Amino acid sequence: MGIIKVENIRIFAHHGCLAEETKIGSDYRVDLEVKVNLKKSAESDELKDTVDYVFLNKVVREEMAMPSKLLETVAQRVLNRIFSEDKMVSKATICVSKINPPIGGDVEMVTIKMSQKLKKHSK
Repeated sequence: MGIIKVENIRIFAHHGCLAEETKIGSDYRVDLEVKVNLKKSAESDELKDTVDYVFLNKVVREEMAMPSKLLETVAQRVLNRIFSEDKMVSKATICVSKINPPIGGDVEMVTIKMSQKLKKHSK
């Protein structure tokens, strides 16, 4: 097994519970890590045998573009898409951070972290 990370994806998006947050928008950081068997791709040197990080970045950007009240909702949408669209992923972890959140005080960012494993289907 191996890990593919796409780190510090910087995105401007419109998430939040306050009307001003969704109207004005904020800067976000997304970090994504997927667990996948890299043995075949290491031997074949073929993109089809691994998880394409261009695909991972695309999913994050598309889901971050859809406003939500909670970062948890956005993170779950990303995880759902990864597992439905790429069957090689066995586990994924995502961190979604709001930079300079409007919570009063000097706070660099708030982050939610979620993980999900591939569900095994019983026969």
